[in-house]
Amino acid sequence: MEIYKKAAELIKKCKPSVVLTGAGISTESGIPDFRSPGSGLWEKVDPMEALSTEVLYKNPKKFYDLGFKIITSMKDAVPNKAHYLVAELEEKGLVNLVVTQNIDGLHHKAGSRNVYEVHGTARTCSCDSCGETYDTGIIEKRIRAGEIPPKCRCKGIIRPDVVLFGDMLPNCFYDSIRKVEEAELLIVIGSSLSVAPVNYLAEMCNRLLIINLGETSYDWKSDLIIRESISSALERIVGFI
Repeated sequence: MEIYKKAAELIKKCKPSVVLTGAGISTESGIPDFRSPGSGLWEKVDPMEALSTEVLYKNPKKFYDLGFKIITSMKDAVPNKAHYLVAELEEKGLVNLVVTQNIDGLHHKAGSRNVYEVHGTARTCSCDSCGETYDTGIIEKRIRAGEIPPKCRCKGIIRPDVVLFGDMLPNCFYDSIRKVEEAELLIVIGSSLSVAPVNYLAEMCNRLLIINLGETSYDWKSDLIIRESISSALERIVGFI
């Protein structure tokens, strides 16, 4: 139990911290991660063939048959204990920002208030011409009815509000850099820290706590590493707070 107590003390000492989450926090909600051997999504699907701007615009039928289905497959997922515990840390004033690589919206559903979705969100779609926003469920119905690609009233193409391969990251990512540099501690939860440029946040932080089932690219820098189930580790840490 000593390691959980140390983690709790570090979080209390360095408050408020920034949390960075990856796919590992959502696996207990039934959403597969991308790179785990044997179960990772990219072992079954080439990401450049499913979730890239090139496929979206050059072969929209392939994109909406494959990539869009990956995006919408997580729409009914519900938060797990780990998401609620992160929200509890925010409620206690120990965390003031959640930066997430996930597009599933589960931090919002769990009650986290200050969330930067640096890879976008599966909840909405937008016209690439006028910017009008649509609920993803509405666009999903139009695609099932054969409207591929779905078109806005202005005739622009409606696309998911997720960061595809070939897209720039949203402005909130650049805001998160400043927030991480200002914070005393970055708590990484469920990320292998292998995806650039978001993993650079671990390079820029002052102190680092990693909670992840497997090794990460920044284990060498971490003040403390806990390798186990995310919800189990967080529950034990919060128990000391």
